[in-house]
Amino acid sequence: MMNRRDLFLAAAAAGASAALPAFAQPSRAICYNCPPEWADWGGMLRMVNQRLGIQVPPDNKNSGQSLAALIAEKAKPVADVVYLGGQVGPQAKAAGVIEAYKPKRWADIPASLKDAEGSWFTIHSGTLGFFVNTQALRGKPVPRSWADLLKPEYKGLVGYLNPGSAAVGQVGVISANLALGGSYENLDPGIKFFKQLQANSPIVPTQTAYARVLSGEIPILIDYDFNAYRGQYGDQAPTVFVIPQEGTQQLPYVMGLVKNGPNPEQGKKLLDFVLSDEGQSHWANAYLRPVFSAAMSADVKKRFLPDTEYQRAQAIDVQKLSVASKAIGERYQKEVG
Repeated sequence: MMNRRDLFLAAAAAGASAALPAFAQPSRAICYNCPPEWADWGGMLRMVNQRLGIQVPPDNKNSGQSLAALIAEKAKPVADVVYLGGQVGPQAKAAGVIEAYKPKRWADIPASLKDAEGSWFTIHSGTLGFFVNTQALRGKPVPRSWADLLKPEYKGLVGYLNPGSAAVGQVGVISANLALGGSYENLDPGIKFFKQLQANSPIVPTQTAYARVLSGEIPILIDYDFNAYRGQYGDQAPTVFVIPQEGTQQLPYVMGLVKNGPNPEQGKKLLDFVLSDEGQSHWANAYLRPVFSAAMSADVKKRFLPDTEYQRAQAIDVQKLSVASKAIGERYQKEVG
């Protein structure tokens, strides 16, 4: 039996415990493939925290790695939303790892840039070309064509992301392939080009290599215009963007709601925000082409190459590339390695 002192201490402890405030958990969402150095996702995630009060940690997976993780975690998802290269959107839908959600302004998105059922939708796009650090070339001319990259003078100076898993790597293969006479069904010209490029000892990272171009470690990277413009105008680096003379492709980047994600309401708010006027302006200021073109100011537009240059860039067929991407990855690993 407790004496009076013990009873008093127990009551005091209980009272103190009841008086302690219950600290609310911060609102949180998980986004796969939102690396801070890519497309200024770092700035976007800060905006989401400031405007919506939702904490979203950065994630450095690429598109292929994100899809693999979503499939592996299907029984117990970790992510709430995912950002993917356009061709991976249909693959994620087919795998059953994303679910339909039609965000605000859904109706304003062109039909060719979204899944009809709402499984994925475009938020912005980029044009593939050459992201070049002119200073790191050490007097060599800036390459102007796919053929130029094969010249011996560029040995050890060219890089591209691995087509085995990175969406931009797959777009690099299909862009060269289509420019050199191939099709979505006939990949021979593109595979042949990358086999020939091996003679120049290319650098092939798996993750975004923005910082490695700015440092000069990779003087020429097969990459998107928005990274080159960001380097040139945002970081005041000696970088330029080149649209190859033979032609290239423009790829939409898409997002979707992860099926049975742990924080669906926060995920939906994030998806709404990236399509808002403020979200779309953010992408435009990061030199991406927002899905709503009116969000790009005249001042930002002036920093892009002239429209006459962009006439050599065609809109990629994400459905056809989605089908071809498996063969691209397999043939690259087998024939190029």
